[in-house]
Amino acid sequence: MPTTTAGRCDRAVTGLTAEEREVLYGLGCGLGDAEIAAALALPEHVVAERLGHVLGKLGLRDRAAAIVHAFDCGLVRPGHGPRRPVPGNTAARRTGTASGPWLRVSVLGPLRTTLAGRPLDVGPVRQQAVLAALALSPSRSVSRQRLLEDVWGREMPDGNVVPVYVYRLRKILRLGERPDSVIRSDRYGYGLVQGIAEVDALCVDDLAGRAEEAERAGDLPEAVRLCARALELFRGEPLAALPGPFAESERVRLVRQRVALAQRKADLQLRLGRSAEAITALSALALEEPLNEPVAAMLMQALRRDGRRAEALAVFDRTARRLADDLGVAPGDLLLRARRAALSGEDAGRGRGRGRGRAGAA
Repeated sequence: MPTTTAGRCDRAVTGLTAEEREVLYGLGCGLGDAEIAAALALPEHVVAERLGHVLGKLGLRDRAAAIVHAFDCGLVRPGHGPRRPVPGNTAARRTGTASGPWLRVSVLGPLRTTLAGRPLDVGPVRQQAVLAALALSPSRSVSRQRLLEDVWGREMPDGNVVPVYVYRLRKILRLGERPDSVIRSDRYGYGLVQGIAEVDALCVDDLAGRAEEAERAGDLPEAVRLCARALELFRGEPLAALPGPFAESERVRLVRQRVALAQRKADLQLRLGRSAEAITALSALALEEPLNEPVAAMLMQALRRDGRRAEALAVFDRTARRLADDLGVAPGDLLLRARRAALSGEDAGRGRGRGRGRAGAA
């Protein structure tokens, strides 16, 4: 009996999950990662990872080969349109909306918001700060009083400013032609509807957790890749120009998270013998964080292991001068140990900031 196109297709994608098949189908239909993410109601970084799994499982070189494969196996038929409905139906099931819109809130830089791929102006900076506070509190409701304290601090206004801002945001973030909003309310306060929003800072948390799991499993190249994807999501100073105590504390936390991720990635690269990559990244980070002793110590370690002891000692001298000039303090134990190691050739140990050295101003 002749083999049918469907049969060839089934065997050609054997081993793929249903979600990976959807990604391959979307790719074959000519969609980009962002369009596939919107259609499947998935974060864009997850779509990229699913595509990586598809390439690995099917033994394909790149995206172009995956597109050809989608046609060759009959998943997508040229000239006949899709063999089945566009995956947007999946998004509709997940979001509970007919049109499958998808909200993205980016806080790892100036606040950016898109709904179904369309950039939105969400109003003045205080209103943006309210949205950011809700986006960064995904699993709980935030009360009016908490929002007042978080966004206005000691300059809390009189009246019902929070409900007014929430009302305006609901109008801006309305799901298509429906009256629904992505902002819910209950007796405890306000919050974003569960599962409707992708927040880049939360994607970083997810990627960082998966990097730790990969490291524990001994898959260091995968851990490096996940750290790199997390770092790519940063676009500058987090929550740039947004007012209020909450934005300020989150700014500090997110900057520290970025530095820690960069250090972890460099440490993994050193353990893999990729010293040139680690030194390049750590050199850039040391320029951004000139008072961060753990970063300087780690760069010194990497340079010393690469046979560049003079450069390692130059890093110590530069950091020591900045500490003295800006903070009026001497180098801490972590940096002094790195200097002794550079002078003697001994191993200073890993410099991932686990010691008590000053981390500098975040």
